[in-house]
Amino acid sequence: MASSFRIGLGEDSHRTTDGGPLRIGGVDVPHSKQLVGHSDADVLLHAVTDAVLGAAGLPDIGHMFPNTEEGNRNRDSADMLRLAYDRVVNNGYRLVNLDCVVSAQEPKLGPHRETIAQRIADILEVDAVAVNVKAKTGEGLGEIGRGELIAARCVALIEMI
Repeated sequence: MASSFRIGLGEDSHRTTDGGPLRIGGVDVPHSKQLVGHSDADVLLHAVTDAVLGAAGLPDIGHMFPNTEEGNRNRDSADMLRLAYDRVVNNGYRLVNLDCVVSAQEPKLGPHRETIAQRIADILEVDAVAVNVKAKTGEGLGEIGRGELIAARCVALIEMI
């Protein structure tokens, strides 16, 4: 018999450029850099979107919101996550929890973790205890350590309704 629980993994990364603020998890974090992308480049919401879609066995964010469509240029990633999660729910699932990691040398995201987790919970209309956000640095190594790139990973646990 198949389990009523399913797990999905989402990953994303975006290069940084001058200008701010930095949008992470639907929250504008004060910073001198921002992320580059076709949409608003919210690396964390993109990882969350892929995680919930993957858990439900649905195609990824790029399939649902291709960067070849002009309508997705500068699109709000919160809107994309909301629409993706609606598909998950329409396929008979609900979110149990998310565990997310953002890798960024700067800015320090620890002080923003709770605000970011609450924003993601609000987008998904779930209790904030279902969303965990952790922050890691690049320890000065590689593209993340040099502040050239920010990456995010998220694991989503869903269950059949």
